[in-house]
Amino acid sequence: MQDREKITLTGAQETMLATLYGRALDSRLPGSVLNDRAADEAVARIDYDFRKTRVQGTTAIGIAIRAKQLDIWTQQFLGANPSATVLHLACGLDTRAQRLAPGKSVRWIDLDMPDVIALRSRLLSEPEGDYRMVAASVTSDEWLSEVPADRPTVAVFEGLAMYLHEQDGKRLIQRICQRFPSGQLLFDVYGSLGIKLQKLVPAVRNAGATLHWGVDDPRSLESLHDGLTCLDALRSVDLPYLDRLPRSGRISMRMVSHIPALRDAGRLLRYLF
Repeated sequence: MQDREKITLTGAQETMLATLYGRALDSRLPGSVLNDRAADEAVARIDYDFRKTRVQGTTAIGIAIRAKQLDIWTQQFLGANPSATVLHLACGLDTRAQRLAPGKSVRWIDLDMPDVIALRSRLLSEPEGDYRMVAASVTSDEWLSEVPADRPTVAVFEGLAMYLHEQDGKRLIQRICQRFPSGQLLFDVYGSLGIKLQKLVPAVRNAGATLHWGVDDPRSLESLHDGLTCLDALRSVDLPYLDRLPRSGRISMRMVSHIPALRDAGRLLRYLF
């Protein structure tokens, strides 16, 4: 039996365990949204009290729904660009590359901080094809200059933008758009109210993490680069697969959808550049 991995992560990095656990719980359900068996296997190999995340039921399925929509958009991009580059930023312990199995023609880069990449390399098997992991901060310049700018590129960053300071988040978008000839940006954001209410999110509160950047008007980011265009801005209350939520979760989402201030608290964004 393999030794279980002890976790020493804190702050924003620790919150990746909540999303991992949510995907694992979803995979155990008969009507799983994501079917992320690798997440469940990883949870079994980690020495950590996942009860601390307070993730269960509606929250777990909500995590899977968010990931599923980003998977769908990524698949659509790769369907139109079968030899693209995928930048999976702040990848944590997400198994997106394993779930999508993009094939040998795709260049896939999973990037996160060195301690996260080290943990990832011990817990998750590498997918086949042109795949590599990069240990770096998303806000540093060095890693991006080393990625060839020879293909359409899709950057996927889930659970990242809200942890960045506004200037760093906007600079990241600009750097990607300036580096590559064309592509898409796929990411999730909180609105300013979501940032203000962050202490109500157990995974954030219990990890001692802090959210910084809220985006209320998705089209405001179009000014960051010539040609940057918002294709989709899906509210969390309008995502597909919400019918998979428990009855209490479906009722809560319907209630939130009728309160303007709350229904804009979270979005999934897709931009073309």
